[in-house]
Amino acid sequence: MGESSMTANEFRKDLEWSESMSEQPWWEKVYRQAWVDFDTMTTIREDGWAQRAGIDRIVTLSSGKVIKIDEKARRIDYGDILLEHQSSKEHGTQGWVNKPLDADYIAYAIVPTAKCYLLPVHELQRAWRRFEETWRWDYGDKDAPNPGYTTVSTPVPTNVLRAALTTVMVFEWDQPTPRHTNSSEELT
Repeated sequence: MGESSMTANEFRKDLEWSESMSEQPWWEKVYRQAWVDFDTMTTIREDGWAQRAGIDRIVTLSSGKVIKIDEKARRIDYGDILLEHQSSKEHGTQGWVNKPLDADYIAYAIVPTAKCYLLPVHELQRAWRRFEETWRWDYGDKDAPNPGYTTVSTPVPTNVLRAALTTVMVFEWDQPTPRHTNSSEELT
């Protein structure tokens, strides 16, 4: 059997496994823990605007608020989150950590640990922009060959990523030098 057919078979098996993960009952358990006012959830399987915008699931809260989620599942716990920055190296296509997504969260499940990281998309992408050079230097890139293209990701240790997310959620501005006031002036 040639290398390309083996790659296609592996890709097909990976795709089947990934699709089977979307039906797992533990997703609802995760979302019920994340949002106490969880009401319903809908799986997005059809190719269309939602799938292309990174939406695999829509969670609706009892208030009517809609939360859009891009789901990822891994079979093995490597102690990291694999951040895809190129979905096709050959075509120069951005990966999900770089491209604009309509999803609010990446739900990143490590299946054998029964643990899911709910990563806010905007903060995750901001952390990537800030730390990309360091992370790629420290942890390297991982190529994943697929039929006709290669996906490139960087494995960032979960503790490093969690610290980076906290860092990018703090904002600062230039503080003017305070002027001295006498005791009769009121502070506003």
